[in-house]
This record gives sequence, structure tokens and C-alpha cells, in this order.
Amino acid sequence: MTLTRVKLERFTAFDELDLELSPGINALVGANGTGKTHLMKVCYAACDVSKTGTNFREKLTGVFLPSGSDLERMIRQSEEHLWNMAELEVFSNRHSIHTDFEYGGGFSDAVSHREWAGSTIESTYIPVKEMLSNAPGFRSLYAQREIHFEEVYKDILDRAMLPPLRDIQDEPYGRLISSLQKVIGGKVVTRDSEEFFLQTKASNIEFTLLAEGMRKLALLLLLIQNGSLREGSVLFWDEPETNLNPKMYGVVINVLLELQRNGVQIFFATHDYGILKELDLQMRDDDEVAFHSLYHDTETGEIACNTARNYLGIRPNAIAEAFDDFYDRQIERSLGNFGR
Repeated sequence: MTLTRVKLERFTAFDELDLELSPGINALVGANGTGKTHLMKVCYAACDVSKTGTNFREKLTGVFLPSGSDLERMIRQSEEHLWNMAELEVFSNRHSIHTDFEYGGGFSDAVSHREWAGSTIESTYIPVKEMLSNAPGFRSLYAQREIHFEEVYKDILDRAMLPPLRDIQDEPYGRLISSLQKVIGGKVVTRDSEEFFLQTKASNIEFTLLAEGMRKLALLLLLIQNGSLREGSVLFWDEPETNLNPKMYGVVINVLLELQRNGVQIFFATHDYGILKELDLQMRDDDEVAFHSLYHDTETGEIACNTARNYLGIRPNAIAEAFDDFYDRQIERSLGNFGR
């Protein structure tokens, strides 16, 4: 099952957004503060409650962590308007889930669990902060104490700790696993202490001593091995390029495209030209890829979104604009020194 559409009204950065989603890869681009992460978190919360049965508002509170667990703080405000209600709706190719909330504690959940019932969507959210090196004791601490961590950090460790599937060598997963193991230099193993290690021919290296970029690739490996990323599942990844050497971008994009070709729906938010260009260069004509450009509309001041099916169609492209500026300044400096 895949997500097909998301509608947000007066929620956080958004006054109104109605976005059609690709069943394959959805690349979210835009300047800081345009709501890329918020959009993914709403969709992830909707997916997660389809499996856990948790109240949609409760999951939203956990993944956004507003002060005082007060979801009313997420209602969009502006200088011109003081709204008192937010509405969210996420659609799949079978059902939808909806909630709204207002100042004063009024809630409506009329269609959420009734419509979502019987349809589960396996989903994984990879946050910007790497968590595998912090795993020992974190889940038990999170379960017993009030600690100020968004729920996505606990969730990703829950996914990573799942044991591998027996049929993991089935194609294309066996090929992807071998590719990732070659890049990181070994296999990933865990101990009862919830510690992760990179198992090489020479030794076991604890993740606290492993480069963070390698830990991100190791997490992707674990999620493929344990079936979290299989046909019908959804992956959300916030800034996959963080702490990753650009030479590894090609590996990541190759894996994401292969997963998409085998029925995994993918969302990622990025600020990196290299990630977008790798996707542009590696994607085939039959790949389902959408580039969603979020931006502040100059006339309304609100966040709007344009969707393109190829890199050149991204409008506006904040990443390309920044790189063009670098190039122009370099040329200007070079010409300024010419003949001196």
C-alpha cells in the first residue's frame, strides 16, 4: 500500500497544502523553514498508527514533541490571522486518515481508525541524528522516563533491533546487502546489551568508533536485512547526506532506486546538490520519481509547492540557486584578478 496524497490546513508552517505523492521516490527540496521535515513526520505518523493502533493525535504529539505535549501549539498562526483549528488528512490508495484539533481542546477523529482499520503500512523514519551508537539502554530509558526526545528516535531503534529475515538473500535484497557490506567493510551484528558492531575479518568494531557516515549505511543495511524495507513499505529519510562523504551518494541513491523498483515508497528531504544530481543521473525513464519544491510564495507569503518529474523541472530550485551563486562569485573573483 502506498500514500497518494496529503492535505494540511493551518498546521505548523503550512496555511494550506494539497500534495499528490509519487508511489516511488518523493524528493523534498526547499529552503530551511519550508516544512519538509514536518510534511514527512505527518505522513510517517499516519503510517505508524495504521500498524500500532495508536491515536493519530497522540502519535503526532510524540513525533513533533510540542512544549507541554500541547498539540494546539502546532496550529498555524500569522500576523494577519489567528486561526483556531488545524486539519490534517493523509490518503493511501485504499483509505485515508484524518484529524483536526482546535484551541480549547476540541478534537475530531471521526474517520481515522475506522477508515484505516484493516490496512497496515509498514513504515520507517530515519532522522537526521544517527542513533545506532546511542542504542544501549536508550529504549528502556525512553519507556520508563520522560526524556525530551522525539518518538522517531525510539522508533528507528525498534526497527534496527529487529532480527534478520530468513529469506534475505532473495533478489534484489541479497544484491543490495552484498553491496552495502562491501562499502562498509563487513557485517553488522548486535549484542544483548543492544550494542551494534561492525564485524570484519579482523575484529568487531563498536559503532562508537565507526565513522558516522558508515553508521548511516549500516542502518540502511539492517533495515533491508530485517524486512523493514520490503514491497508495500514506506521509508522516510531526513537529509540522508548528513555526515556522508559525497563519494557515497551514488551508493545511497542506487539502493533507494532499487528499493523503489521493488515496491518501496520513499520520501527524503535534502539540501544537497550531489544527492539530487545522483538521483537525476541514475533514474530511468520508468522510475516513479517526483521532485517536490517547497517555497515561500512571494505574493501570499505562504508556503507553496511545485512538483516536477525531472531535475531540470524543479522550480524554484534553492539548491541550484546557491551553487549558481558560488559559480558566479568564483568567476567574478577570477576575472577581477585577471591581468593584475
